[in-house]
Amino acid sequence: MRKLIAISLSSAVLLFGCFGGGEKKTEKKASQKASKAVINGAGATFPYPVYVTWAKEYEKASGVKVNYQGIGSGGGIRQVTERTVDFGGSDKMLSPQELDRRRLYQFPAIIGSIVVVYNLPGVGDTELKLSNRSVCDIFMGKVKYWDAEEIKKDNPGLKLPHQRITVIHRAEGSGTTWNFTYWLSQVCSEWKEKVGYGKVVNWPTGIGAKGNAGVTNYVMQTPGAVGYVEYAYKLQNNLSAAQLQSKDGDFVKPDEETFKAAASHASWKPENHFYLPGNLLLQPGKDSWPLTAASMILLPREKKERNKLVIDFFDWAFKNGDGAAVKLGYVPLPESTKKMVRDYWKNVVLK
Repeated sequence: MRKLIAISLSSAVLLFGCFGGGEKKTEKKASQKASKAVINGAGATFPYPVYVTWAKEYEKASGVKVNYQGIGSGGGIRQVTERTVDFGGSDKMLSPQELDRRRLYQFPAIIGSIVVVYNLPGVGDTELKLSNRSVCDIFMGKVKYWDAEEIKKDNPGLKLPHQRITVIHRAEGSGTTWNFTYWLSQVCSEWKEKVGYGKVVNWPTGIGAKGNAGVTNYVMQTPGAVGYVEYAYKLQNNLSAAQLQSKDGDFVKPDEETFKAAASHASWKPENHFYLPGNLLLQPGKDSWPLTAASMILLPREKKERNKLVIDFFDWAFKNGDGAAVKLGYVPLPESTKKMVRDYWKNVVLK
């Protein structure tokens, strides 16, 4: 089976300073203590490539090992609620009420984007334009062939084959699914009425696959396939992704600039644990990618000592991990947002 998500660390050059003035014995003891620390996390596959990259570099820098399992946002929420991991990863933001019920804190760690990927011989990357209506009708199972009239009308310059469409969707509880189906519910009234949105939905058509990697694999192996994955998976596996319509109705390509354009409109509120009802989906602006989303970290409220270890890891990533994140196709948090998150750690999580 073709290996998915080849993450190269050799090109990432990270410099770490030395702290002077302390006793060498104290530094040695701290280093020995840190080297024994292990942090366990689980959840969203959306940020998995960047978390794994950060974890490897962080272990080199600090001696602290970070294990992160990409099991889907549903699994991450469940495991951190059950206190079987130190932190959970979720692409579905939890409301303040749900955080209170589960006794959790929440903050954003990275911004990524979901793309609609396709395996269509003869049609290159970003050459295909899919309107909101076309995406809806494809995932509803109403449009069954790639040369359907409603697809052709937006792609007059493309030679679309009479190839049957195979829809690939997530099989497990997924934050990527939550964001994708929430977006569909906003742009397609039929989807909202008949299917709705959630980490799991009753798909009208298609084949289920586990994780972003599973959807990627199915699309790669199936001519005529279409699916939705986090942009890093598209980038690392050379998949083709469609242009989609912005909130203003313009067709936009998925790239760093359109992701940043969407992220720039985020209105974070630390007092609400950074909760945004629609994540960063459908942000205004003709150049904003409509499927931009933040991935969140969930922490137990009662475990201050363990939370400090997790926070140290993400603080290091905020300072040293932007380059690796960009290379993998993510958008690092703006510095102003990082400051908000650090204040949240100090005044809420570790208070």
